[in-house]
Amino acid sequence: MEKNAEFFNERYKSKNIPWDLGKVDSSLIKIVTQNKIKPCKALEIGCGTGDNAIWLGSQGFKVIATDFSDLAVKKAKEKSKTKNVKIEFVVNDFLKTSFKKDFFEFVFDRGCFHSFDSYDDRKKIAENISSHMKKNGFWLSFMGNKDEKRKKGEMGPPQRSAEDIITAVEPFFKIIFLVSDYFDSKREKPPKAWICLMQKR
Repeated sequence: MEKNAEFFNERYKSKNIPWDLGKVDSSLIKIVTQNKIKPCKALEIGCGTGDNAIWLGSQGFKVIATDFSDLAVKKAKEKSKTKNVKIEFVVNDFLKTSFKKDFFEFVFDRGCFHSFDSYDDRKKIAENISSHMKKNGFWLSFMGNKDEKRKKGEMGPPQRSAEDIITAVEPFFKIIFLVSDYFDSKREKPPKAWICLMQKR
């Protein structure tokens, strides 16, 4: 079952948000700098409380950042104001709404793509992201990795197989790399992740 705005608002209210690092994800910094992704028009989907969008903005990216949760977006706006970084934060269901087409050169999501259980929705997300990007633009996605076996009752991010990812994105994106890694995490045992950098066909 797909998670909705009410689900995420409840999590933010209860502060049960293990995905929220309270800082920029170190893997985002490494990949942007090592792959020489230059400042450009960027979109973050599922921005949470805004740390990654704010870091991108501080590096010169012109960022629009979206999330299901109005509570998360409110916190993100407060953070960006405190840090004096200008970001356009929007409450948005990316499956159902759109921005100007062929606009973004870089898209980032940390845990948005993997939250969709059905192949059709994952393909729709990939298609929607593609439709909002300039040709040869990059999409970077961090996703739960199905190769990690969990104990019964153990909680963690949704898990996807390499096949789940490839079949959904390949019609629209060329995969630059798809590597097995771990989420930057506050947990003692960080969850296993897929880190995928793609380029629009």
